[in-house]
Amino acid sequence: MNRRATLAALLMVATMGLSAQKPMTAPAGGKAISDELIGIFFEDISSSADGGLYAELVQNGSFEYSPVERDGWGPGTFWRMIRPGHSTGWLEPRMDNSIHPNNPTYMRLHVERTKEYHDYRGWRGFGIQNDGFDGISVRDGKTYNFSAFFRNIDDKGKQIRIALVEPQMGWPPKDPKLLADTIININSKSWQKYEAALSVKEYSPKAVLQILVLDKGEIDVDMVSLMPQDTYKGHGMRTDLAEALAELQPKFMRFPGGCVVHGGGDGFWDTYRWKNTIGPKEQRKGLKNTWGYHQSMGLGFYEYFQFCEDLGMEPVPILPAGVSCQGANGGWNMWPTQAQDACPMEEMDEWVDEALDLIEWANGDPATSKWAKMRADAGHPAPFNLKYLGLGNEEKISPEFCERFKYIYERVMKAHPEIVIVGTAGPGSHANNPDFQNGWKLAEETGMPIIDEHYYEPRDYFLNKRQYDNYPRDRKTKVYLGEYAAKDKKLIDALAEGLYLLHVERNGDVVSMTSYAPLFAKKDATNWNPDLIYFDNQRTYLTCSYYIQQMFGQSAGQYYYGDCVKFEGDAPDACQPMENVHYGQSVVLNVKTRELFVKLCNASDETKTAHIDLSRFKTMKKPALRSYIIGQPDDENNYEAQPIFTKGETFKAEKKFDFQLKPYSMVMLRYKL
Repeated sequence: MNRRATLAALLMVATMGLSAQKPMTAPAGGKAISDELIGIFFEDISSSADGGLYAELVQNGSFEYSPVERDGWGPGTFWRMIRPGHSTGWLEPRMDNSIHPNNPTYMRLHVERTKEYHDYRGWRGFGIQNDGFDGISVRDGKTYNFSAFFRNIDDKGKQIRIALVEPQMGWPPKDPKLLADTIININSKSWQKYEAALSVKEYSPKAVLQILVLDKGEIDVDMVSLMPQDTYKGHGMRTDLAEALAELQPKFMRFPGGCVVHGGGDGFWDTYRWKNTIGPKEQRKGLKNTWGYHQSMGLGFYEYFQFCEDLGMEPVPILPAGVSCQGANGGWNMWPTQAQDACPMEEMDEWVDEALDLIEWANGDPATSKWAKMRADAGHPAPFNLKYLGLGNEEKISPEFCERFKYIYERVMKAHPEIVIVGTAGPGSHANNPDFQNGWKLAEETGMPIIDEHYYEPRDYFLNKRQYDNYPRDRKTKVYLGEYAAKDKKLIDALAEGLYLLHVERNGDVVSMTSYAPLFAKKDATNWNPDLIYFDNQRTYLTCSYYIQQMFGQSAGQYYYGDCVKFEGDAPDACQPMENVHYGQSVVLNVKTRELFVKLCNASDETKTAHIDLSRFKTMKKPALRSYIIGQPDDENNYEAQPIFTKGETFKAEKKFDFQLKPYSMVMLRYKL
């Protein structure tokens, strides 16, 4: 049994029977806190979507890559012309009479010759080959679903061979190793979708997909796709990456960004518009990604919402607010003025409609709403029950932004007072930042329910700062810490984040949500470091910070108790972690599941003695579960070795005892009540 499976088995033992429990009344002395503190933030950065969480294996299947996205790119990028068996022909990218205006480009194959000569060994045909995202990884015994739109140009039907192969190196050129293939007969003279299942015979990490026309003539092809049948709950997400997120037990997911929301450095034309990401895949409009590549929108708002439902997360979609990123085309260098653009106020109703129509699409009745009918037609007649909606992503809080935010906010609140709006505190949420100050001023003026703070800092910040202890307790607006991380991925960085989260739990009456960022990064395609989960086509590795996040995700609750744990040598009224103290504790009660969680963190080089008194919790079932993370401060996980992971063991539950907290460790004690 592997490490993750072992801990999962222990968790199952520790939580067995919880579903049958009735909610309990919290004992006196607790403080009500948010039970949605730990969520995830998904942004398509570092190839997180195409080539990542979205399980599509073909790259540029719509032939829409262009030099607008990257110099040298075009319709044939990541495709190559192939001519086995002395076949001949040529390729022609075209845009006339396309499947849909949102995907105008397709490829025409002109086939001149596909004869069998004396050296024929089974390979012939003229066609195209896709190498996927640095190769296509396929597993033996697994089935992959191929689909594409074809159109026959002349009167003669054609056979097309679809093959998954592993190229063989050497000279003279060798025939590829066949992994799976099938023949499709194309007769339609109008666009038609064709599908086939390819069952792979042998594992290959570097397979390619070949489309070979076996008959002379002309044929068009577009929207080529290869998807594993085995995706997370059958909804198109790469299983291992989705499972890693599920094991975090996140309570919400913010999407689609991040700077992706407002187009980053490219201007309004590149703003993410959710309406272009729903409906049939061939009708979605791809877009240049802020981080320098193409996003196909195969992972669009429908898939985001479905994934939230699959993991039991609240969806937190973020929409643009009528202004561009202040960093457009190098504008970050213009600090403090920067290069923010704002759309004319007479055009703001379009941005209001983006929000109102999204709420209708997510929550409306298909019988009365055209947007809700689109959701139902896609396969989800029941509402998604959208609760949260974000407006803006860390924009400069300029007068232009404030005017446009208020315009959208007031109209959404009038139409849908049940929706909880998440605003923004701008980039760099620290007290001396004018955007932060202006963001909070805007929050107070509008009464927005939640404001989104962002900051990335060296580990010392998280080791020492306890800023939320000093936040006013009478504000109407709660805090969503939407992006944060220590700037390295060693164990000491993760423990620093753990200490900081202990202080966030203590302030769970002020801070209602948090999400580490960024979430994913693909090997050799990484735009930002550190990230929570790294992956390539075959594997993932989980960082030290992942296991800290997981521990907090597993221990959500509605009440915080600050006086159940005292560290030896502290003042009687001390509640650790305090400022500049590198050890701490948190005790959280979940009255719904009747679970009690005691978390202890030690980021120092000395053992700490914790005096634990849980006497107020009258019933305590056996056994309890101890989970712990421990190592050396500079330990770090990577693709080849993962020395840091969560270990677990059961133990006899006690109400009053001393605990020796070892250096550079974090421990969680989990009790059933």
